[in-house]
Amino acid sequence: MRQETVEYVHLPSGSNLPKPEFLHRRVIVIIEQVAEEAWRDRISDWIAASGCLYMMARGDDCSTWDDSVDHANLERFDYGDIPEESFIMTTWHDDEPLSEVFFHNQMCAFHPTIDLPLVTILHIAETDQSEQILRAYQTQRETMENEREAERAGLAQQVRKFLS
Repeated sequence: MRQETVEYVHLPSGSNLPKPEFLHRRVIVIIEQVAEEAWRDRISDWIAASGCLYMMARGDDCSTWDDSVDHANLERFDYGDIPEESFIMTTWHDDEPLSEVFFHNQMCAFHPTIDLPLVTILHIAETDQSEQILRAYQTQRETMENEREAERAGLAQQVRKFLS
């Protein structure tokens, strides 16, 4: 399993944005509150400026968030060609449980040439749920690690059986 740092950012709809710090990252946007278009566009600009190269949106109106981040990144390059090192892959997960989004983050959210060691969980909600969401993230990660270890043990047993 790749090494990573996970941060949780709680943003109630309409709130002020944190100052972006440019670090290559994956961003999981969990939308549990309606966001006005102008505010969503500002958040999308923030995501694009933060060094995000893979964004996953989950929750209410998540396909609109996917489009908004795409447009924010296109705007950064005057709607021309986007260099590979700045291309943001975006996905939306409207009917999937959060555990599936966390799974997608671990198994599919890669950039072809740049490591993405930071995961930012951006939670658009009225109340802070950092403890529950970070625990769910860690649980999904541990489950995947345990499954991989069981697979390795099974393969090792098959090899020993084959060689004996």
